[in-house]
Amino acid sequence: MSDIWIEVTISTTTEAVEAITNILFENGAQGAMIDDPKDFYQQKAHDYDWDYAERELFREDEDVVYIKTYISDEKNVLKFIEDTRLRIQELGDCGLDVGEGTVTTGQVKEEDWANNWKKYYKPTLIGDRIVIKPEWEDYEVKNQEIVVELNPGMAFGTGNHETTSMCIENLEKYVKEDSVVFDIGCGSGILGICAAKLGAKEVIGIDIDEVAVKVAKENIDKNHVGSNMTAIKGNLADDIDPSKKADVVVANIMADIVMFLTKDVRSFLKDSGKFISSGIILDKVDEVVACLEENGFKDIQVNKKGEWSCIVAS
Repeated sequence: MSDIWIEVTISTTTEAVEAITNILFENGAQGAMIDDPKDFYQQKAHDYDWDYAERELFREDEDVVYIKTYISDEKNVLKFIEDTRLRIQELGDCGLDVGEGTVTTGQVKEEDWANNWKKYYKPTLIGDRIVIKPEWEDYEVKNQEIVVELNPGMAFGTGNHETTSMCIENLEKYVKEDSVVFDIGCGSGILGICAAKLGAKEVIGIDIDEVAVKVAKENIDKNHVGSNMTAIKGNLADDIDPSKKADVVVANIMADIVMFLTKDVRSFLKDSGKFISSGIILDKVDEVVACLEENGFKDIQVNKKGEWSCIVAS
């Protein structure tokens, strides 16, 4: 197997991140790195937060988001790049602000990219107690902190993004010791693992992507929550026992998929259950809220951070 990989870099906007990363996965990419300066500037909740970030990560072009993925040079790289370019152009034609929308390439050796991406992830305190710690970093636990050790691997979800942090903050509020939690589109498993460590008695993480489920299972084992959390491949409506009801359903995906899920989520929630949804750009908030109301949700709270929102409905 070749040890040379093609680094594909897309220059875009925060608004287009979710859509473009979905395109990459649909075109066969096995993972993606997102370098968004807003993740540093907009998440500074404590005076010491930036101590975790290396100075080289701060850029002058703070309006540009770089999405990177790596393709083996044994694959049809030219087709991958052309398909990606065309689909990004379609996003722009549909009215999504993709910014520059450029796709550039370069060659790297496997050992270089396998380690360089790790510089983007440092221990991060989210909410009152949850600390997301990459497995290669040391961290001294303070007070009543709960540490989640994570290897993002080839799946999304490290806690650095506003959508993830808002979900975690709401899990802190609503997960109790007897809670049943469904994590829809679980990615790396970060949200489900947080729920399990917060005391939920049963957590089911589910994702349609096989790589994500594999990474989630590894992270479940790493955090010793296998007794109360499982990860499965599938989707909510077809692959979770409909007789099982959740106290909390969390979905950090994107607005259109949240709206698609809404009609099914209600039937999987207990009467007093909470539906925490994120990955929703601000321009889509009203549309998502209307969809929730149409499907029987009455108590709806909208949280906002940066360009993103997290909606809690019951």
